[in-house]
Amino acid sequence: MKTMKRMTWALAFALPMMAIAQPGPREPGARDADRMARAEQRQRLRQVLELADTLELDSAQALKMDETLRRFEDRRRPLREQVRDSARILHLASRGDSAALGQVDSAAQKVFDARAQIAALDRELYQALAKDLTPEKRARLAVVMARSEGMKGLKAKGPKESRGD
Repeated sequence: MKTMKRMTWALAFALPMMAIAQPGPREPGARDADRMARAEQRQRLRQVLELADTLELDSAQALKMDETLRRFEDRRRPLREQVRDSARILHLASRGDSAALGQVDSAAQKVFDARAQIAALDRELYQALAKDLTPEKRARLAVVMARSEGMKGLKAKGPKESRGD
C-alpha cells in the first residue's frame, strides 16, 4: 500500500509537469481557451490519480490511462462547447432576448444531440479503459466513472433516493 501511495504522489507531480511542457496558444484571445485547457488538465489529473489509486495501477498503467482519457477528452470537448453555446442561447431566450427566441428549438435539439454523443463516448471510454482489467477492477472503474462526469446514470442511489423521498 505504501508503494501505491508513493506512486500516486509521483504521478501527482509528473502529470502536471507533462501538461505544462506542452505548448499552448499564445494569442491574446486565447486566455479563456488557456484557462479551460488548464482546468481540463487538472480534472484529468484528478481522474487519473483516483483511478490509479482505486485500480491499484502502476505508473506505466496510469500514464497509459491518462493518454486514453486525453484522447477521449479531445473528442468530448467540442460536444461540451456545443452544449454550452446552446445553453447560452436558451438562457437568453428564457429572459426574452428576441434574437435568441427564434433559435430555441434548434438550440434544444443541439443540446440533446450532443448529450447523446457524450453518453456514447462515455460507453466507449469505459470499454477502452476496462479492456485489460479484471471484473473486480472493471466494477471499480464503473463506480469511479459514475461519480465523475462520465456515466452519471450508473451512479448508485442512496437510501433516501431509492425510497422516492
